[in-house]
Amino acid sequence: MDYLQLALAHFNTNIPQWYGWKTHDDNGNKIPNSERMQYQYLKLNDETATMPTEAEVNAKIQELKDAEQTAIDKKASGKQKLKDLGLDDDEIQALIGVW
Repeated sequence: MDYLQLALAHFNTNIPQWYGWKTHDDNGNKIPNSERMQYQYLKLNDETATMPTEAEVNAKIQELKDAEQTAIDKKASGKQKLKDLGLDDDEIQALIGVW
């Protein structure tokens, strides 16, 4: 999952496509496509946008990861509670879908 781009989507929400990626570093060297999507190569596409700090972006990434893990944990907990009530795996899958 591309957490960097997911996190960036939470900033400057009123400006579509407010950011892009540099194609060349500060020395004029071409940045390989496989290495471009890093905070250090982030650029503003809109002068009204505000560049979030790397710390803000990293905090948002962690928030997204934590939320994802919480959802995974809750799903597992719910499945276990259904098992504790006596449902088998097939019944649980029929109720909630993917096991």
